[in-house]
Amino acid sequence: MDDKVKFDIEFPIHASPQLLYQYISTPSGLSEWFSDNVNSRGELFTFIWDDSEEQAKLLSKKSGERVKFRWLNDEDDQTSYFEIRIQVDEITKDVSLMITDFADEDEVEEAKMLWENQISDLKQVLGSV
Repeated sequence: MDDKVKFDIEFPIHASPQLLYQYISTPSGLSEWFSDNVNSRGELFTFIWDDSEEQAKLLSKKSGERVKFRWLNDEDDQTSYFEIRIQVDEITKDVSLMITDFADEDEVEEAKMLWENQISDLKQVLGSV
């Protein structure tokens, strides 16, 4: 198995960190923009798209700040995860979502585009376009 490449992307977003956190950490929030439906039992989250579903384990979260998940189909790859972090500029108070994710080397651009689409959905939900 090839090692996956870690990448980070930053998305400026006009929304309060508290509101954003609801959208990145709760099944109801995530189902508004990340996938069609999300169920959770404890640390196990099931993300549902049209005809497929993926399970992810919530590795860590910090209220109002970040969530980190690992896809269960990547069990053989313990190092990869995806993290959504809320960053607030101390001076300007500008809010950004920082995404950290992993993809195969030849799929990084595709993965970034996927995130761009997801985040643009999130911005629409938030009315922060």
